[in-house]
Amino acid sequence: MSVITAKFAAAREFVAEHRAAAARRRVLEAELAAFSTPADRLEIEAIVSRYPDEETREVRDILDRQFV
Repeated sequence: MSVITAKFAAAREFVAEHRAAAARRRVLEAELAAFSTPADRLEIEAIVSRYPDEETREVRDILDRQFV
């Protein structure tokens, strides 16, 4: 495999991973948007608070953006 071919393959893999992560984030955002009432918000915050920040950072960031 030539250097150019290897770099092209790595770039394609990077783009595919980026697209998959973006799609996963969109699904998560849609799922979290279903928690739309104040009671729902308290429930999801209680659930998220049971886990370490490093494991729930993405969820917390989405919730912060959605409920501002």
